[in-house]
Amino acid sequence: MFGQKFAEVTCAALLIVTAPSVGAADSLRDSLRNAYQNSGLLVQNRALLRAADEKVAGAVAALRPVISWSSKYSYSSAGVGDPNSLVTSLSASWLLYDFGQSDLKTDSLKETVLTTRQSLRSIEQDVLLRAVNAHMKYRRAVEFVSLRSANVELIVQELRAAQDRFEVGEVTRTDVALAEARLASARAGFAAAEGDLAKAAAEFQAVVGRKPGNLITPASLPDLPNDVAAAIAMAQANHPALKRMQHAVAASELNLKIAQLSNRFTLSGAAGLKDTDSANGLSRSLSVTAGGPIYSGGAIASASRAAMAQRDATRAELHVTRLNIDQLVRNSFVLLDVARASGEATDLQIQAASVAFRGVREEASLGSRTTLDVLNAEQELLDARVSRISASIDEQIAAYTVLASMGKLTAASLNLGVKTYNPAEYYNLVKTAPTARSTQGAALDRVLRGLAGN
Repeated sequence: MFGQKFAEVTCAALLIVTAPSVGAADSLRDSLRNAYQNSGLLVQNRALLRAADEKVAGAVAALRPVISWSSKYSYSSAGVGDPNSLVTSLSASWLLYDFGQSDLKTDSLKETVLTTRQSLRSIEQDVLLRAVNAHMKYRRAVEFVSLRSANVELIVQELRAAQDRFEVGEVTRTDVALAEARLASARAGFAAAEGDLAKAAAEFQAVVGRKPGNLITPASLPDLPNDVAAAIAMAQANHPALKRMQHAVAASELNLKIAQLSNRFTLSGAAGLKDTDSANGLSRSLSVTAGGPIYSGGAIASASRAAMAQRDATRAELHVTRLNIDQLVRNSFVLLDVARASGEATDLQIQAASVAFRGVREEASLGSRTTLDVLNAEQELLDARVSRISASIDEQIAAYTVLASMGKLTAASLNLGVKTYNPAEYYNLVKTAPTARSTQGAALDRVLRGLAGN
């Protein structure tokens, strides 16, 4: 009788774990979309990219004439004549020739813009991968709470059965004590699982920008290459960290050329108009100035050598980055393979543990197994189910980690259905250094107002 009662309770407890949830569900795609739209880190680094864009505009503007005016009024009570004096002047100056240094500086800053764009892509990948982890780890925490809750309920019923059997003399007080100890352990595990769920919810809200609802585990994995070699090839062509270093090398090459031209002369021109209220009236001036360093105490030569060393260091970093990406892809595939193998193994473990649990339970009802045997068999089944949940979650995380290692974990690559940030839009508006009152400057103001609204 007690064995039959225990069987009914066990089946009910297991149904609690496997029953599907109802109500509106949020997919991983929803979480990734919200993380992309709500990330303050992305907003920060987009602003840094726009600052880099403006440096190109500043370099372009430096090649244009600079026009300025001044007006000076003075009064003197000494001397003869009119004590009041007003002098107004208009002047213009511009760089005529510098052996191409200014053009090289502009090109170097353009490479810096491209470097910053790739840094933004890397941060986007980090944000989305963190969102994947937050979503999946919250799902794992929910499943663990459900398992632990069912485990507590099952052991409560087993304890009652042991107490009933003790009263009729079928088991000893030791069996009851074992069930009580196992129940205390199960409740502790349930409390820990609830704590982990609270932490997972806080992490999800921090990353995604809202509290977690009814999150669901994806039904399938993202599309991945069939082998590591193909993934490495895609990573070498797409990974933002590698592209960033390639542009950084190009910028360092240009900076070295700039440093090597620092000892050349520059040619600049100036023109001016000056109007006074004296008899001299309006005066005009025009000048051309050439100048350059003769002796700098070795500073120019030192700067050139430093630029060369910086270029060599950047080249070496590019080589290291390429090797690191190769290793990152391999490691990601290893984690994916481990998760898949673990899932397959735990499936077999669950099947075997389920058979063993049912067998031990039936034998206990016939008096050939003890309460401890039943509790141990139930614990093994619980452990197998916990391992299977972890393996499933780890497989999803590993799959998206592979995407990130290939440089493909972006909103555009995942086709999230959100309006993505176009880094070229702002650059195209400012690259010619438009004035505030120009048509392009007005368009730029509208873009800035839109960014401020976001």
